[in-house]
Amino acid sequence: MTELRNFLALPYDELEELNLKAKEQRMKRVAADKIQEERLKYLTDEKRIKAVTVLFSDLEGRLHMLDYDKKFLLKSYDNLTFDGSSIRGFTAQRESDLRLYIDWSAFYWGPADIFGPGKVLVFGEVISKEGKHYEADVRGVLKTFSETLHKKEGYTLNAANEIEGFLFKGEDAERRFHDTHAFEYVNTGGYYHSLPGDPLRTFIDTTAEVQRSMGFQNEKDHPEVAPSQFEINYSYGEVVAAADQIQLYKLICRQVATKMGLSASFLPKPVVGVNGSGMHTNVSISKGGKNLFWDPKGEEQLSSFGWSFVDRILTHGNDICLMLNASVNAYRRLDPHFEAPNQIKASPTDRGSMVRIPIGNEKSMRVEVRSVGPDANPYMVMYSVFKTGLHGEIAKIKNLRQAERYLPDNIYTALEHFRLADWTTKLLGADVKGRYADLKQASADRCARLLGTVVKAPEVQFHHDVYNQYLWNQF
Repeated sequence: MTELRNFLALPYDELEELNLKAKEQRMKRVAADKIQEERLKYLTDEKRIKAVTVLFSDLEGRLHMLDYDKKFLLKSYDNLTFDGSSIRGFTAQRESDLRLYIDWSAFYWGPADIFGPGKVLVFGEVISKEGKHYEADVRGVLKTFSETLHKKEGYTLNAANEIEGFLFKGEDAERRFHDTHAFEYVNTGGYYHSLPGDPLRTFIDTTAEVQRSMGFQNEKDHPEVAPSQFEINYSYGEVVAAADQIQLYKLICRQVATKMGLSASFLPKPVVGVNGSGMHTNVSISKGGKNLFWDPKGEEQLSSFGWSFVDRILTHGNDICLMLNASVNAYRRLDPHFEAPNQIKASPTDRGSMVRIPIGNEKSMRVEVRSVGPDANPYMVMYSVFKTGLHGEIAKIKNLRQAERYLPDNIYTALEHFRLADWTTKLLGADVKGRYADLKQASADRCARLLGTVVKAPEVQFHHDVYNQYLWNQF
């Protein structure tokens, strides 16, 4: 029966070529109507495509996917409705109708052996009943912010992320944790060490191949410090594309792991006693091709513009902590015994600092925000970091960059800072801010208030990346 199905399944080198071309169009900001016309023609002409997977993220950053039959999509792409009341943090039941607007620039060809033959992927933007960007769709908020800055100031916001994760034995290891109360390593080789052909190395190699085929432009990959921990690095991109790639990175990792009968986990601290996982967020701003963070005569060769950006991040470090560390489990990672970036200071060398100034040059000079957890909403991370760095306040704290100040060590303190801060209201608006805080409060209240030394089942079970309606109701 299979030989009768003539669905699209392209070699990896062809996929890479198509995805790099689409990435270049996005980078050059080719007009949206031109890209839409090109994509619609492609979908019409390519008979081997059966469905288009539209991706969007909820307020907490959980990725959702809808498969639309290609022929239906071609007729109805400007009127794709869905029920938003089932998405946590979106609309109430009485106002459940939302629309998806296709962002044709964020179009990806995926390998058939990972995503299934005959499918392509595209990111969507959530639109309200009134036809406006839906305020709880932070991707849309970030995109509007980025485009406005480019038009008004000529700024291009650049970001690259170093995303760590763990590979555990068995499928759905996180969802089964409330029964097993343990994660099993697949490898105990340690930093940079994994023998060719062992499960961790095979996983990293396969994931890297998939990323390469999808235009990620890989840089390096390796096992991390903790057992069964990995990191797969790729090049920087414009801020919305960079956040999209974080979502795809985690999706690819999970899909590859599942096909191996394993689980990829992005819990910040799934195992106590070993290093947790971070999502170090490297950011810079360019204008007319010039890196505005570079100054060969500046302190650490960072420009005064760059240092002002850092000072604003430090000023609002506690305000935005909940947006960068979004779960109960994230506060286990902010433990000073494991290179935790929990000090609200900036340093070129101290890895315990929230912000680090890496060695750079005219092209690569950047600021690294180290306190970000890998389970945070990537669009919220990018938006809060860039908007705070550009438009936040600078506190009159003596020696601000090296003052003895620390990030919260538990989610309740982070929630209190978030709720009380005027700055977070300016970032998200009062309504979305309240919804986000309520979601985090609801998860936290299902967990032990004091973390203790053992990972508790509820902090995994009620984690926004893990729960489903069945697990949420086990309370």
